[in-house]
Amino acid sequence: MKFTPKGLKRLLNIYPPYLGAGVKITHISDDWKQMGVRMKLRWYNRNAVGSHFGGSLYSMVDPQIMLMLMQILGPEYFVWDKSATIDYLQPATSEVTAEILIEDDMLALIKEETHNGEKYLPTFEVLIKDKEQNIIARVDKVLYIRKKPKHRN
Repeated sequence: MKFTPKGLKRLLNIYPPYLGAGVKITHISDDWKQMGVRMKLRWYNRNAVGSHFGGSLYSMVDPQIMLMLMQILGPEYFVWDKSATIDYLQPATSEVTAEILIEDDMLALIKEETHNGEKYLPTFEVLIKDKEQNIIARVDKVLYIRKKPKHRN
């Protein structure tokens, strides 16, 4: 599906799992290479020890890279989430943010590695930070990317 950054931001901000976790998309750049996400600590996304629930921390950065790459690469590519790991570094007891970036070098590498139809499994790192810019969690997302075969008539 083709979206505008503003349209996708609106859609994600009313997406029920994000509403339920308190996740808010703050911005998406016009070139789709940057997205900001934040989540305030609320009673409904707090765990048993009073910090952010780990599942909510992960969900705040879950589909964004895939969605951004789908828009950047266009319909000529398959782009799917393949796997992820999250390393919780310290408890988060205040608002948290993440800045998701897709670098030009990575885009060039993706195109180079997939130009003959091969799959490519790049890893993207996303850091979740608190108000003081302490790193709360590190998420590594692996995506499956492959150029779609051309159909012959």
